Formats: sequence, structure tokens, C-alpha cells
Amino acid sequence: MTDFGSAAGRADHLLVVDDDARIRQMLVRYFEGEGFKVSAVPDGAGMRSQLASGSVDLILLDVVLPGGQDGYSLAREVRAGSDLPIIMLTGKDDVTDRVVGLEIGADDYIAKPFHLREVLARVRSVLRRRQAKPAAPPASASAELYRFEGWRLDLGRRELTSANGEDVELTTGEFDILAVFVTHPGRVLTREMLMELTRGRSWDAFDRTIDAQVSRLRKKIESVPAGPRLIKSVRGVGYVFAGRIEP
Repeated sequence: MTDFGSAAGRADHLLVVDDDARIRQMLVRYFEGEGFKVSAVPDGAGMRSQLASGSVDLILLDVVLPGGQDGYSLAREVRAGSDLPIIMLTGKDDVTDRVVGLEIGADDYIAKPFHLREVLARVRSVLRRRQAKPAAPPASASAELYRFEGWRLDLGRRELTSANGEDVELTTGEFDILAVFVTHPGRVLTREMLMELTRGRSWDAFDRTIDAQVSRLRKKIESVPAGPRLIKSVRGVGYVFAGRIEP
């Protein structure tokens, strides 16, 4: 058994939302054997109940669900109130479906049928990025603070603050991409480079995945998302961060 607990020493709590009882049972058994706490529900009502009753660290959310609500609508509901990590599960291995999930704010996407070891690797990857956020950075962490065009990005705390002092909620994927941009200002980054630098892998780096993440990030940091000044597109190549990094 692998103990993959949180920094506080407790087991990470996964919430599986899937209407297929066999998949729920399979995921519960496997992840409990890997040291996780796992809850499993068949629909949106069960998801809301679990989220209201206890701490959840990550949701494995099926796209096709009963009761008139699909996984996309539930992901929107979760994302409207928190940046809780979400990994979408679906029976379709379609680029459009992946892009929709990422545009909503999902952190990752796994097509069925899947290998349990792959799901475990994806879950651990998302949780590692989330748990890299310390309670309080040390005094020497000033090198992890970046200011650009009035914005303040704290890599240690994984926080983004606007020019008027408001905290801006970013998903794990949005934060990681922004962190890559501000640490590589003025450098043209291909979509493959962005995928590799943010997720540590390039095997699923198709263009529209990165485009969807950048589009959502622009809506949060650009004054005019349709005419971006900070994250500029480089036709046929990728993107470049054009904001001025302040000392």
C-alpha cells in the first residue's frame, strides 16, 4: 500500500461521481488500496451532499450522468464556487469533449476504458501541483513573487492578486500556465513546451487543449480578452508573454 497523504498527514479524499456501479466499486477498491480515502456517488445530488459534509481533495467526475445534469454542468457548478481539482471521465476519446471540459475548468481528462495505473498517475500529478502550495512561504521566498502590469503572482502561495488587491481564483492548470509565462517573459513558447512545462508530459499535447487553457486565463487577467496585451498569440507557433515583469 502506498501512503499518498496530504501535508497534514491525513489521506487525500477522492470523490468519484459515476452512475456505473461497477466503475465506482473498482475505483473505490483500487484507490483505498493505494492509501486514499474514497467516497463514491452516482449523481449530482450525491456529489453536493459529499461536498457539503466533508473535505474533498479531488473529484473524479463522469461526463454522462442521470437526472438531467451531465458532468460538464456539475463541473461548472463546482468551479463557480471553488478551485477544487476535477478530473473528467468519459466514454468518448474526442478532442471536442476534452476541450469543453478544460474550458469549464477541469484539471485533466481521462477517456474510458482506462487503466487504473494511469488514473492513479493523473490523480497524483494533479494533487502534487495542488499540494505544492505551502501554508506560508519562508522569508527567502521573495524570488517566487512576480509583479507585472499591476498584478502580483505568488508562486509559493499559488496566489494571484489583481492591481486593486483582489484575489483571483485560478484552476491548477491556469495557474501553472501563468507561472510558466511569467518565468519565461518575452520567449515564444510552443503548445508542446507549455504542456511539458506545466504537466511534465507531452504525449497528449494537442493544440486545442492549451488554447482552451490560455483562453480562460486571458478572460481573468486581460482587460480586453479579445485583444490581449499580456499573452499574445504567435501564429502557427504558440504564445509569448508580453507583460513587463516589474522588479
